[in-house]
Order: sequence, then C-alpha cells, then structure tokens
Amino acid sequence: MAEDYHQDYHTRSSLRYKYYRYRSGRDQYLEATWGEDLHMEQPTHTPDTSSDYTRPSDEELKARLTPLQYEVTQEEGTERPFQNEYWDEHRAGIYVDIVSGEPLFSSTDKFESGTGWPSFTQPLEAQHIVEKTDRKLFMTRTEVRSRYGDSHLGHVFNDGPAPTGLRYCNNGLAVRFVPRDEESASEAVARLVPVLEGLKA
Repeated sequence: MAEDYHQDYHTRSSLRYKYYRYRSGRDQYLEATWGEDLHMEQPTHTPDTSSDYTRPSDEELKARLTPLQYEVTQEEGTERPFQNEYWDEHRAGIYVDIVSGEPLFSSTDKFESGTGWPSFTQPLEAQHIVEKTDRKLFMTRTEVRSRYGDSHLGHVFNDGPAPTGLRYCNNGLAVRFVPRDEESASEAVARLVPVLEGLKA
C-alpha cells in the first residue's frame, strides 16, 4: 500500500490532480488520436472548466489596486523599465497574479534580460497563461495574460535563453512575489489553491 497521503488524492487534492493530469497530456493524446470516436463526457480537468473563480468588478479592482497597477493590468499599460521592485529580484520564490493570486512564474525560470522588467523562460503552469496577438504600436507581438484574472502581464518573445528560447517579459506591477524564505513554493501554491477553486483573494 502507498502512504496514506496518496490515498484518494484525486478527491482530496482535486485541483492539483487536475493540473497533473492536464500536464501529463493523457487526455489531449486521446482526443487527438480518437477525435469524434472518443465517446466520453466533456473533460472537466482543464482549468477553464475546473475553476469557479469570479473576477472582481472594475470598482473592486480600482479600490484594491494602485492607479498604475490598474492601468497596467486592466488597460494594457506598460510600466517604465527598471522602475518596478522585481526586475532585480534574486530570491527564490514564485510570482502570482496581483488580481487573482494564481501562480504564474517561478524564480527558477527567471533570468537577467537587461530590459528592466522581470523576465522568465517559461511559466510555472502553462495553463495559467493566455497568449493573444497584439497588433498595437504598428507591430505584431504576442501578449501574455493570466487565465483567471485576465490581467495583462506583458509579452512573450523568441529571443530568450535555453532551454526554451523564450522571454516572457512581464510588468512587475502585474505580479506579487512570494519568497521561498517566507514559505516554501509548494506551501505557497497550497495556500493559493482556494483562490483557484472559487474563493476571492
């Protein structure tokens, strides 16, 4: 028998199990292989259908965020480079959405881009990131937003280092840093799980 904490894990820690299952690619493979011949109910393991999180109203957000945080996250603004508290942050920890609290990036994937904004080679959980085509400023870029909070985070570029070659360039005002010396990353995620399951931060 496995240890007690493994028993009924899919019911006791349903959100984490859903993340594991989603990242394993199991259901995506079945859908790609069998297509319409796969007769089963609509999968409920994806973040889109597993969370009941309700995004705060604009009035709530204006009361909770600073004017510049609101401009950056809700109006797709951009803070000045080197003028945020995280561009030169070197402590271990995770970065969460300032609006929803969903975990977005890890310090293990952070690198010095020289741009003045916190930059990462990949997200902590890919399903928490939404990418959209941005054609503003007379160019085509890929905007990055948080899935649940729908916060504008920044953009992703193809000029990053190995192993991904990507640079997720984010506004420091769009995230909050949870340092590992304050609590372990796993504990931080555990503390934020209720947010993702429908409770407002």
